[in-house]
Amino acid sequence: MNFQQLRSVRETVRCGFNLTEVAGALHTSQPGISRQIRELEDELGLQIFVRAGKRLTGLTPPGEAVLPIVERLLLDAENLRRAGAEFSAQTSGPLAIAATHSQARYALPAAVRDFRQLYPQVTLNLHQGSPKQVAEMLLSGEADIGVATEALAHYEQLVALPCYRWTHSVVVPPDHDLLRQDGPLTLHKLARFPIITYDEGYTGRRHIDEAFARVGLRPSVVLTAMDADVIKTYVELGMGVGIVASIAFDAERDRTLRALDAGALFEVNLTRLAIRRGTWLRGYVFAFIEAFAPTLTRAAVERALQGDVADA
Repeated sequence: MNFQQLRSVRETVRCGFNLTEVAGALHTSQPGISRQIRELEDELGLQIFVRAGKRLTGLTPPGEAVLPIVERLLLDAENLRRAGAEFSAQTSGPLAIAATHSQARYALPAAVRDFRQLYPQVTLNLHQGSPKQVAEMLLSGEADIGVATEALAHYEQLVALPCYRWTHSVVVPPDHDLLRQDGPLTLHKLARFPIITYDEGYTGRRHIDEAFARVGLRPSVVLTAMDADVIKTYVELGMGVGIVASIAFDAERDRTLRALDAGALFEVNLTRLAIRRGTWLRGYVFAFIEAFAPTLTRAAVERALQGDVADA
């Protein structure tokens, strides 16, 4: 048994049993992949994959049982490599962070700046995507840390730690009717105007939809986007009223817009930082986590990784 055999099995599942894609991912030949799989099956005395002729079409029941062990062995091998690197280069190396557009644009910059001052030799790689893509990058090992508001707590393979709570704001042009109305902002007042907000599954969109549904309203959502800068651009064009994360509005920067606090209208949102369960983290990774969320000290993160702290 060797790691190349284990990688062949893992990548075959990840690539949807397409051996051509597996060969490309592992930089080898398709016959080589087939041989590695067959040799491992022979050594284990069981068939891992279902076959239709020469094609692999799925996992057998024994294969379903073996796959988590394969994943764990490969993760432990990666952890061993990282542990060695931890002691040979404690202040330098790569750090990959996956985050949604809003987190990357508004929440992470201060932490990145502070971290760079402490660890100038660490190479930071920032990947942006949907909450689901952030989770997938963590699971595949492409990212060390993931930051998002949605989805991360739904994966058993991830340890999702609460970072901070935030609310939404309504953004409008300076002469908008909502700024001239008496009394507090309400969902009924808001629903009279076209709405521009986040795509489904992004930045608290679920809480926005649920709030309107609870009072029997179906607002006219005329445009959706992944990040607040796009939303604000179309609000400036007069296409509608924007609903964005409060951290995405800055009065000095967004001089052509005005913000109304919507904290009382929509449920408070919780941004989480996630790590793949069982992953070895270098010392500077703990330092970045604490720079982003000061309550997440190394001791707190290690307790969570050991399962001693329940996810909030």
